[in-house]
Amino acid sequence: MKTTPDVAQLDARSDMGVPAAQFRAIAEIGGDIAFSIALPGCTLSYLSPAFSALLGHDAAVFAAALAARPAQGPLAPLAQRLRTLADGRPGERQAHELEVADAQGRPVPLDLIATVVADETPALVGLLRDQSARHAYQAEQKRFASMLNHEFRTPLATIDGAIQRLEAKADSVDEATRQRYRKIGAAADRLIGMLDEYLSPDRMASIGKTRQPNTISVGELVEGGAVQVRAAQREARVEAGDQALSLRGEPEGLRLALKVLVDNALLFSPAGSPVLLGARRSGGGIEFTVRDGGGGVPLEDAAYIFDKGYRGANAAGLPGSGLGLYMARSIVDIHGGALSLAPSEGRDGGGAEFRLWLPALHGLEKQRLASASPSSDNRPDAAVEDTGQHTNNMAEP
Repeated sequence: MKTTPDVAQLDARSDMGVPAAQFRAIAEIGGDIAFSIALPGCTLSYLSPAFSALLGHDAAVFAAALAARPAQGPLAPLAQRLRTLADGRPGERQAHELEVADAQGRPVPLDLIATVVADETPALVGLLRDQSARHAYQAEQKRFASMLNHEFRTPLATIDGAIQRLEAKADSVDEATRQRYRKIGAAADRLIGMLDEYLSPDRMASIGKTRQPNTISVGELVEGGAVQVRAAQREARVEAGDQALSLRGEPEGLRLALKVLVDNALLFSPAGSPVLLGARRSGGGIEFTVRDGGGGVPLEDAAYIFDKGYRGANAAGLPGSGLGLYMARSIVDIHGGALSLAPSEGRDGGGAEFRLWLPALHGLEKQRLASASPSSDNRPDAAVEDTGQHTNNMAEP
């Protein structure tokens, strides 16, 4: 007659003659909690001792929660979720996030990963991972962002209010001074808008609720730039191959880097001229190009415009802080890529052309870590193309 194994025991045999204790050690070596639940009755067969160490509940409490109909007590949410997963298709990996109350009633965030094994002794097997450290880190990130939001917003609000009062009372001030007031006010408005977009409580609250994507396709990135050009009532000319190819990275960061280049193209070229966007395979990755129909980058500025705070001679009278291209290159460096200004010699049509190279997902073996230098050159084919000179760009907003 078949007997039900003890809660803390598991059959000492496994496939290929490997002891089950070795499988348990593999599952638990990273600090995870392994479990096995016999089906169809949802009877607990094995539970790592780490379960009790983390939550303060012993295996008998967990087994009782699984057996109860409906599940009751502090482990009821976990037991109910496991019963649901037990009805899944064999071999299908299922992952969920949930909170379980420990013996003191404190919520503990867990990742639950499980699958149904349908052999001669069917079971639901899986892991529980403690996510307390990750949640604490995310909470600290949100707290820090909220602090930055407050610390920046307070002086900006003071500047904004002062400028409004000056402009309202400046009846005898000349027009040039009024224009300066308006520029200061517009700059304050832009900074406040950036705080609302990137450091608002709502934005911070959304972080971590869903798994963020870590890839973006070539087509998505190029189309985002084209949409930006068209929104400015300009023509976008796109030449891009392999648009389905994926890039690994933080999509919002990569979009921001390309946005900076498009902003420059719009700002430093005639209103009626098109902006050319391109993408092609190059050296194990993808090289994106953004080209405008303006006057190009002055030679005396070309070596410095990626520097933090630098503004070129052609930026006089135009809005900007000299941080856009510096920030864009920093983002690209972090992703193991390279951002450069293409040489103007031998190129028809004038204007400035920026080249943004990123490693493609299929070529990750060629990706190298970004240098600590803000002007690092990670592109694998840099020694062949453009004579390796990736130190320049144009004056920026």
